[in-house]
Amino acid sequence: MTAAGRIMRSEYMHWAKTQAQARYNLAGSGVAHYPLAELPVKVEDLEINGPSQYGYAPLQKALAAHCGVSPDCVMAATGASMANHLAIAVSVKPGEAVLIEQPAYELLVSAARYLGADVRRFPRRFEDGFRIDPAKIERAITEHTRLIVLTNLHNPSSAFTEEATLRRIGEIARGVGARVLVGEVYLDAAFELAPRSAFHLGPEFISSNSLTKVYGLSGLRCGWILAAPDIIERIWRLNDLFGVIPAHAAERLSVISLAHLDRIRSRSRSLVEANREALNRFLELRDDLESARLDFGTVAFPRLKRGSVEQLCKLLREKYETTVVPGRYFEMPQHFRVGIGGDSAALAEGLARIGAALDEFHS
Repeated sequence: MTAAGRIMRSEYMHWAKTQAQARYNLAGSGVAHYPLAELPVKVEDLEINGPSQYGYAPLQKALAAHCGVSPDCVMAATGASMANHLAIAVSVKPGEAVLIEQPAYELLVSAARYLGADVRRFPRRFEDGFRIDPAKIERAITEHTRLIVLTNLHNPSSAFTEEATLRRIGEIARGVGARVLVGEVYLDAAFELAPRSAFHLGPEFISSNSLTKVYGLSGLRCGWILAAPDIIERIWRLNDLFGVIPAHAAERLSVISLAHLDRIRSRSRSLVEANREALNRFLELRDDLESARLDFGTVAFPRLKRGSVEQLCKLLREKYETTVVPGRYFEMPQHFRVGIGGDSAALAEGLARIGAALDEFHS
């Protein structure tokens, strides 16, 4: 049905939940799950009831310290997906324009359409390494645009957007009275090179993030939004329609995780950096794929030079027990997304199977 009917669905999420699982799953975009046994958790830390109305105070304090902001500038949300939904919902009224990057994470586009926004796009070109050209945003924006949406690191390519470019985008947004939502759920996968959140660049910026992708803590659903205090207040009130009271045990475990994030980050960094080198070596040897060297992040988005990506993915899944994400879910059907956050041995075998499938596909 149409967005006006408020009944929609995500084709990508349906695929991810029903088709992505395989012996060698390279479709995921996050780091391998961090085990509970590695956290210093006692049974009393798992108390299921506690004071959590408009935020659990210890979690709000921990998130604020982690992000370098005042507690009234952060809202704990149920994962980055809900954070993005809420941020879009308070920024745009039905019929108002939202300008979203292309290619994009499908849920960003679907959520905006569900909320009745007039979705417009600005390109991030493969030929430019998926970097953002602010001039393209300037040409696409209008006086009716109320929100610009982008990801940093970019999903699906892991392209990094430097602060100077973000500042220019903020200037463009201010010129028409718009805000800028930056999804930063992969940003910490730049590790020591990761900049501060775009929220710090000006009042027009809103950012979303979570502990899911880079830290392997998806089960906690610990996401957050950074925004000016008046926007945060509006988001808390809007969330009364969706979230009411979060799972308290997850809030408490999130506080513990944030207190030990250096250890968790070190494990993620070792895994991702080793896997990134393995992927880069693989891509350098394939003359049937096009892809820039991956310098950051947990995903790559190579382009198949010839043949059908859909047929390749079918062969991969059915014969080689391996999955990647078909590029059609990112509006670029000649590409596919490869995740590198999993076990290194499984990644190596999965890449070998992609190579074997490509050899067979082009034989």
